Amino acid sequence: MSIHAIRIETERLILRPPVAADFDAYAAHMADAEAVRFVGGEQPRARAWRGFLVVAGAWVIQGFSTFSVIEKASGRWIGRIGPWHPVGWPGTEIGWSLVRDAWGKGYAYEGAVAATDWAFAHLGWHEVIHPIHPDNRSSRSLARRLGAQLRGTMRLSSSIPNDVAEIWGQTREQWLQRQASPRS
Repeated sequence: MSIHAIRIETERLILRPPVAADFDAYAAHMADAEAVRFVGGEQPRARAWRGFLVVAGAWVIQGFSTFSVIEKASGRWIGRIGPWHPVGWPGTEIGWSLVRDAWGKGYAYEGAVAATDWAFAHLGWHEVIHPIHPDNRSSRSLARRLGAQLRGTMRLSSSIPNDVAEIWGQTREQWLQRQASPRS
């Protein structure tokens, strides 16, 4: 199956692999210091381009990467959510990063649930993790809401400044048990 045939729809979102037309919105997001302070920090357009190509390349090489998140009501790119697993990473991650005006609307939860379901169903993952900076209260709260448990703190093997992260996670079995009960 072509990666461009992959499309997940939720009530309010479309999750799909990135396309070239997403780049301007991606670059604007990566230039917003507040929005990206916990995911590597602000990036000039040229560096954002390289990061955008890394995401697109991971789709080609690994068959997965973070999805572009499209708000159905407006059709605009509002962030990225989904699977991530670079070399040296502490596990199979479902991550998220949204533009600031999309915060507080439940989009990260909605997209992370859909991406987690997809990763377990289509990638055969046995667990998901969420590396989260200890000061990122919103993401810690979201991880708890997703059913993840704090597993510990570690320094990520990456080039991200101040790369200390709490590792939140859960197994496929824990996720499926949670799926069988009502979600909030």
